[in-house]
Amino acid sequence: MPKLFDPQVVIDGIPQLLPYLPITMEIVMVSACFALILGFAIALIKTYRVPILRRLATIYVSYMRGTPLLVQLYISFYGVPIALEYANRYFETQYSINSLSGMIFVIVAFSLNEAAYASETIRAALEAIDKGQIEAGYSIGLTKAQLFHYIILPETLKIAIPSLGNIFIGLLKGTSLAFVCSVVEMTAASRLISGRNLRFFEMYIALSLIYWVLSLISERIFAYLERRLKRSDNAIRSNKVKTQEALVKE
Repeated sequence: MPKLFDPQVVIDGIPQLLPYLPITMEIVMVSACFALILGFAIALIKTYRVPILRRLATIYVSYMRGTPLLVQLYISFYGVPIALEYANRYFETQYSINSLSGMIFVIVAFSLNEAAYASETIRAALEAIDKGQIEAGYSIGLTKAQLFHYIILPETLKIAIPSLGNIFIGLLKGTSLAFVCSVVEMTAASRLISGRNLRFFEMYIALSLIYWVLSLISERIFAYLERRLKRSDNAIRSNKVKTQEALVKE
């Protein structure tokens, strides 16, 4: 009589799934980069109340946060080819629709989805920046570009890092839906492998353990980044205090 649960299948299943880990991480890293850039742009538009764009950004964020990620993946899967077909017709381009990789649909959907969440986190961080620092930057002659590079960007990331870490982990777990766009990552691989050995439960346990470890590693990385940023901030404050004390003594 076959075992109802075979722990050995779980142990053997992990190395069978690991070869598909690079595909999962490629989705995560590329999508996270695009989402961070787009999210920052949307946050700036909403923070500085750019006419017209601010309204469009609000609608975009509301739509992406108010619809299921699975539906967005399907929209990307069917919508990107339609958009390219329109481009071919009206701009006389020659984009090959049939050669599109499923990875493109997945990255488009994940990037747009995560950008909506990241934008709200970044917007809150922008609004939390001490206005005195910005005024001090202007007073010493910094341009807007320099002010953004030396003050706004570092301070925003420092405040937003914990929440961005949660968004990153959510993105990592969300990659389990990439199979709907014909991308064979770890979840799709577990379905294929368990279809051969009919050990679905054990393979999904193995898959869950891999995701769990990845989430733990991600948590540690973002916690480390948060501590580093806090230490650097404390060092800067300490130097300011020492400088002020030295000026008082003089």
